[in-house]
Amino acid sequence: MSTHGSGASPRRWQGVHKALADPLRIRLLEVLWELPQSARELAGRTDVPADRLYYHLGQLEKAGLIEIAEYRPLARGKVERVYAPAVTEPPDDAVSPEEMAEFLGSMLDATRADINAAYRSKQAGGRREVDLYRGVLRLTEEALAELRDDVERLTTRFADQDAPGVWTRLVVAVVDLQDRPSADAVAPESERSP
Repeated sequence: MSTHGSGASPRRWQGVHKALADPLRIRLLEVLWELPQSARELAGRTDVPADRLYYHLGQLEKAGLIEIAEYRPLARGKVERVYAPAVTEPPDDAVSPEEMAEFLGSMLDATRADINAAYRSKQAGGRREVDLYRGVLRLTEEALAELRDDVERLTTRFADQDAPGVWTRLVVAVVDLQDRPSADAVAPESERSP
């Protein structure tokens, strides 16, 4: 997931980290990624009463993470809202460093919750896979651009939501451990003095 050129409004992301700060809201999002559902259906999947979910669904909706996909008719002329994940992009470069750090921290908190849930499931006899690859690489500007392109190609290749399989979260973090030299400071070898 790249933050370049998304064009998202900075205001939109100011409360996202707060909306994702609750593990129940993260679980609701996960369930909705599988299939749009009503609060009543979500209650059955999360073992939380529907009346308690409306507050959390409201927080997710206010943050722009979910939206009402349809209004489903019920008996006696009533209707229920069916929620689905909203199409969102990460904040662009116009947000403050603090807002971006909070947004990325929320993503990492959600990943931590995923890992905890996976290991609790494994402990209870379920089968969940968790793989972590961590390394330190020396990347030129060209190599960094190539790495970003490769990650984008992989996520696009496996992004078919209708494909059979198990929902799997992929988190890739590319974080410079030191300041990059300015473009002027990196001259091609042929232009360097002997």
